[in-house]
Amino acid sequence: MKKRIFSGIQPTGNIHIGNYLAAIRQWVKSQPDYDNIFCIVDLHAITVPQDPHIFRDKIREVACILFASGIDPKLSSVFVQSHVPAHSELAWILNCFIPIGWMQRMTQFKEKSQKQKESVSTGLFDYPALMAADILLYETDFVPVGEDQKQHVELTRDIAQRFNSIYGETFKLPEAIFVETGGRIMGLDDPNKKMSKSDAHEGHSIGLLDSPDEIRLKIMRATTDSQREIRFDEKRPGIHNLLIIYQLFSGINKAEIEARFDGKGYADFKQELVESIIENLKPLQARYREIAAESGYIDRLLEEGSAKVRSVAERTLRVVKDKIGLG
Repeated sequence: MKKRIFSGIQPTGNIHIGNYLAAIRQWVKSQPDYDNIFCIVDLHAITVPQDPHIFRDKIREVACILFASGIDPKLSSVFVQSHVPAHSELAWILNCFIPIGWMQRMTQFKEKSQKQKESVSTGLFDYPALMAADILLYETDFVPVGEDQKQHVELTRDIAQRFNSIYGETFKLPEAIFVETGGRIMGLDDPNKKMSKSDAHEGHSIGLLDSPDEIRLKIMRATTDSQREIRFDEKRPGIHNLLIIYQLFSGINKAEIEARFDGKGYADFKQELVESIIENLKPLQARYREIAAESGYIDRLLEEGSAKVRSVAERTLRVVKDKIGLG
């Protein structure tokens, strides 16, 4: 039996190269070796207000990007979170076993609530409970996450252990796994902040569907520094971030990259980076246009994905409800 991976992606903002390099490309590579479940987490997305018409289109856009990137529906299950009601039902049950102090320690909520102030929703506070339900429903072995989500996986393990200690062995304890290189691609405009789908600032990120002209403009304007030497140096976050992006897209190791640009300036390096990104994204963008043009295709794939995972989720939920005396 293959080990199972569960991961989710929100259908908001524009999917960018940071999402691709740190997550989507890794998901594609893992398909032959793992039983993969990839969830478009629309319920998580509504913890902040969404325009209904844009939101529906974004769900299909994200699904289309996943399939265009190389996610194979024969090898992996891709589905929309709200299409499997067991996610919401298990989240409520888990809420009744989570001490409120555990939720109050979640650093992501603290950071986001400071920005949103009084408009912050209860759903955003409760986000980790739903994420725990997502993971525990599928007897997940591994959860690929960035450092900012590590705490949520640790909470999921705590919740599972608490439930198991009360009712006996029920949930498998998942493990977080991390990308060694490129797990944290930074913003082009501010290399001290992680590249984010929610940051709409022009020049912050490169979207997977950006045109060659848009990619060129953003890279040529990307923040570097006043030095000239092109070297991997974490103390120089601007050029270091661009070099990591180049390394991941080109497949060239660090020593070769530094030798390649020895004596050259930032303009030469950025030009090569532009071409590398454009060439790497070209097949994905062509496949995206092809899939998007086929009427009803994405909806069929998503329904098939839901059908594949629904029985697993409902089986877990039945076990949980039986143990606590529901139904």
